Amino acid sequence: MTTHTPAIADISAHVIDCARPAPLAEFYRSVLGGRITHSDDDSAYLDAGQAQLSFMRVEGHQAPAWPGGTKQAHLDLKVADLETATKELLDLGATKPDFQPGAGEWIVLADPEGHVFCIAA
Repeated sequence: MTTHTPAIADISAHVIDCARPAPLAEFYRSVLGGRITHSDDDSAYLDAGQAQLSFMRVEGHQAPAWPGGTKQAHLDLKVADLETATKELLDLGATKPDFQPGAGEWIVLADPEGHVFCIAA
């Protein structure tokens, strides 16, 4: 059992490197709700209530590979119904990779720039 340790810092945002910050912020605003608090050619910020997502333009950005490869982190999102949420997310521009671990307990999707995220009920 671990003991509670006082925090040195709080997470202020999860930053996602990308090629086109504004459209990616709009995709996640459609998924998570909230409001875009800043947007220009180099960055965009989404205040989604419980979390702040920041999107930063990286010249020559390449999408993470799935499975394996360069993926280093991903978002896990809770949804009410996997089938309905999957359809809605695909309609918004997400894609569904062929490789799907988890025996149907969760679905792996990728945002319009190829960042992997998972949904689970």
